[in-house]
Amino acid sequence: MKEFTHIDPKGNPSMVDVSDKAITRRVARARSIVVLNDDIMQHLQGQDIQTKKGPVFQTAIIAGTMAAKRTSDLIPLCHPLGLDSCKLTITADGNEVIIECTTALEAKTGVEMEALVGASVAALTVYDMCKAFSHDIVIKETRLLDKTGGKNDFHQTT
Repeated sequence: MKEFTHIDPKGNPSMVDVSDKAITRRVARARSIVVLNDDIMQHLQGQDIQTKKGPVFQTAIIAGTMAAKRTSDLIPLCHPLGLDSCKLTITADGNEVIIECTTALEAKTGVEMEALVGASVAALTVYDMCKAFSHDIVIKETRLLDKTGGKNDFHQTT
C-alpha cells in the first residue's frame, strides 16, 4: 500500500528528504486548457489575442515562466529548484487555448509541480487579460502529461 510522502511518522507535514537520491535529468510537461467565448476569440489576430493590456499569449508565457521558477514559494513542501529550462507554448484550437509547459533540470527531485504551476499561472493570466471582454471563461483542465527521469516515469494515455 502506497503512503503519502509529505507526512512524517507522527502525521506532521514534512518535506521529502532527497539527500540519498541520484541526480538525473528530469523533464515534465503539463497542460492547461482555457475555453474562451466567441466575443473574445474574435480578437485573435494571427497567433495572439491583442488587448489594451498587451498581447495575451505572450504575457501568459512570461507569467507562466516566472511562476514555474517560483513554485517552491507557492507550494509549501516543494523543494526550491533552479530550472535548467522552462518552455511554454500556447495555441488556439477553436475556442480552446491550449497551454503546455515543459520544465527540465538535472537534480535529485522532479519538476512536475513546476510544469503544473507554469501552465496554471499562464491559464490564469489568459483569464485576467481577457475578462474585460467577458467573464464567460473556463479553465477546463490542468494536468500532467508526462514526466521522466525519476524513480517512476509517467505518460498520460488520454
